[in-house]
Amino acid sequence: MKGFAYGILIFFFASISLNAQNKVDFGVKGGLNYTFFKIKESSFGFDQDTESGFYGGLFFDFKIDESYGLQPELLFITLKDFKFLNVPLYVRYEVANRVNLLVGPSVNYFFDFFSNKLKIRADLSSSYTITSSLDIQVKYALGFQEITPNSFFIGLGVRL
Repeated sequence: MKGFAYGILIFFFASISLNAQNKVDFGVKGGLNYTFFKIKESSFGFDQDTESGFYGGLFFDFKIDESYGLQPELLFITLKDFKFLNVPLYVRYEVANRVNLLVGPSVNYFFDFFSNKLKIRADLSSSYTITSSLDIQVKYALGFQEITPNSFFIGLGVRL
């Protein structure tokens, strides 16, 4: 837990110090998420369950050149019975004018679990820039472990 908290502090201080440079954007994002649980029920097989919730948080966009960048995020996600932090690290590529593709791993910290609180997922996301400060995003997160669900996100991002 201490290591995770230190990691978040380092993330924020590094992002704030790099924000003074010209090639870094900062903003907030939020929206809806739909999570698909696949739960094994002893000898009866698998049971599918879907929950919806909300997410919100911060993002930083470190521009490498005109088409490429790195975009770390810190998101707080709530589902019906679960609350967790999602920290994705995306490689961003502009595939067309105002259309971006973002791919990368994400680390999740579940507040409600007694053990195995850290989970790793793979994220595939796209965004469309509506204005210079507003974009819409769609993301699919693929969970690798049984208790790490797959999720679909849709939301808005505002550059500050």
